[in-house]
Amino acid sequence: MPPAAPPRGGVLRRVLLICTLAGLAGGAYVFDHLGVYLSREDPLVKADAVYILAGTRMLRPLEGADLVLAGYAPLLVMTRDTSDPAMPIVAERGHVIEADVERARDIFANMGIPRDRILIPPRPHDSTADEAITLRELALAHGWRRVIVVTSTFHLTRAGFAMRRELAGTNVEVVMRKSRYDPSVPEHWWRGRAEARWVMSELPKLIAYRFGMRA
Repeated sequence: MPPAAPPRGGVLRRVLLICTLAGLAGGAYVFDHLGVYLSREDPLVKADAVYILAGTRMLRPLEGADLVLAGYAPLLVMTRDTSDPAMPIVAERGHVIEADVERARDIFANMGIPRDRILIPPRPHDSTADEAITLRELALAHGWRRVIVVTSTFHLTRAGFAMRRELAGTNVEVVMRKSRYDPSVPEHWWRGRAEARWVMSELPKLIAYRFGMRA
């Protein structure tokens, strides 16, 4: 006599348990690899310019300067961040505060990069998408074919997506490079408060970019 079939409710519970365990395992894998996914960079090759994204005083710019000094590109480009709203008021009172990019330009000139090889676009940028637009304008104007884009570790994937989206159809190659001076550890992003905060803020922005937003 064949064995009795298990109750339908028991089978359903087993299926739900297996699905739950699989979901938890998948979620744990995604959580563990999230930092690595957000920090994908490209093999370093020579290019026409090094393009540094705004957002840090020296962490990103110093990496770009080192690449130019090492011969990876003849031109260093540093984008301007939006300025503090109080800066014009300070200027009206007779005090001039040099912007971070201009200060960095002076430092890099003293390090051996000729001033005519350091380009600072005049307009400020308040988003990565804005910086991608400027990159497209510069690349087309100067006839660049390859650009090394320097940014922070957890900004790499989103920035790379924004740059390549804007440069689609131009035949300009983008090489994404993280700063060697960024202490972030993608494999253990959840261990540090600053790293965890960055990853948690970067993920929704990347999703928004994937849906076509340019903020």
